[in-house]
Amino acid sequence: MQNTIATSKTISHRKPADVTIKPQRMGFEFGEQVPRYWLENSPFLSHMMNALSILFPEGERFFVDSVRMFRDQVTDPALKEEIKGFIGQEAMHSLEHITMNQHVRDQGMPVEELEDQLKVLLGIARKLPKRQQLAITCALEHITAMMADMLLDRNDVREDMHESMRPLWVWHAIEETEHKGVAYDVYQSVGGNYLERTGALVASTGLLFVVAGYFTTRMMVRDRKSFSLKDTAKGLWRCWGRDGAFSSLIPIWLDYFKPGYHPWQHDNSALIKRFKDEIEGYIAPEFKAGNRRTLN
Repeated sequence: MQNTIATSKTISHRKPADVTIKPQRMGFEFGEQVPRYWLENSPFLSHMMNALSILFPEGERFFVDSVRMFRDQVTDPALKEEIKGFIGQEAMHSLEHITMNQHVRDQGMPVEELEDQLKVLLGIARKLPKRQQLAITCALEHITAMMADMLLDRNDVREDMHESMRPLWVWHAIEETEHKGVAYDVYQSVGGNYLERTGALVASTGLLFVVAGYFTTRMMVRDRKSFSLKDTAKGLWRCWGRDGAFSSLIPIWLDYFKPGYHPWQHDNSALIKRFKDEIEGYIAPEFKAGNRRTLN
């Protein structure tokens, strides 16, 4: 009965027609050209962003799996095509961040240990009912979309990144923006409800804050020779102070609690157009013709 209800629903797509969801392997490389402290020359901020990168491969595999579990219940042709694009893009993100994470590992950071701990945590999440897993994905996709919008919109944030690392994060932000409504539309199509999705946002935000903070702390402890109270305080203010990178996102985070919320109510597709051509210039020659590998 539940499946019948779910498959009978259709989605009102609100993604701008000129926004496409196509996966693209980039082939980024990270070597001696990348400074150890590549974000604002700050150990704290660099380790914080490295921590986020460690979260991506396993986290995005969870996203893909949670959407894939409901793919057969989706009958809307447009949404089915968007799901394919979503899966492909998340696969590309995983591959590129695996390369970055190897770079972080080569600096002596405990990447494998942190990845193993993340797998345990996500293993617990995978025991939840399927729709709750999808609700978690919707919540975390909301958070990543907020961060992507902030990175593309704020020149100061992008320009603080070293030029050797900036293209990865701009490319990732573009694609997160392109597919920001897919998981949400799938969730709505299979009977998602307000309390479940907003509760998932509260829980996911708190857990993400704790895990990212723990990962950052572990790397700072490993790199303790570079620890500085001044640098840490400055970094925290940069993130959470007045007009901070993250504190500025609080109003957008709260939008998720509006009963009629949809990710594309905030149409930032102009940011995709602004950076798309530029970032395509960073595609490695072997991937110029495209790469459609996806997570299986």
